[in-house]
Amino acid sequence: MRGSRSAGLLLFRHTGRGVEVLLGHMGGPFFARRETGAWTVPKGEYDPGEPAWEAARREFREELGLAPPDGEAVPLGEVRQSGGKTVTAWAVEADLDPATVVPGTFAMEWPPKSGRIQEFPELDRVAWFPLDRAREVIVSAQAAFLDRLAEHSP
Repeated sequence: MRGSRSAGLLLFRHTGRGVEVLLGHMGGPFFARRETGAWTVPKGEYDPGEPAWEAARREFREELGLAPPDGEAVPLGEVRQSGGKTVTAWAVEADLDPATVVPGTFAMEWPPKSGRIQEFPELDRVAWFPLDRAREVIVSAQAAFLDRLAEHSP
């Protein structure tokens, strides 16, 4: 994880309540009962030879099972998460019905040392959040993306 790179797309929309962002709740047993710090920009890792923008669009499709939206991409820069991963994100204005999401899956041994491999969704829930609520639940380092988006679209 340390030194790895991820890229993702942060969808946003304007509503009567202001700007809302689409976040995904991380799947798997570690985050099942957590809210705070368990929501993320839909993103994923990529190799150094792949352009981050292309990785962000590919990962959006893999994580949500939907084509990434077209539209102006607002660069939100990079953040470094506590585990050492560098995340690059772009904001794209689009509306999406969370009920249409078909999340990708990953396999891991669970319970630990049981020898049993189980599949879990990459994201087990996807929801729209007003910016203030999103700041309460998003992975702490990614809150900078919300601030940068707010500066871009008052």
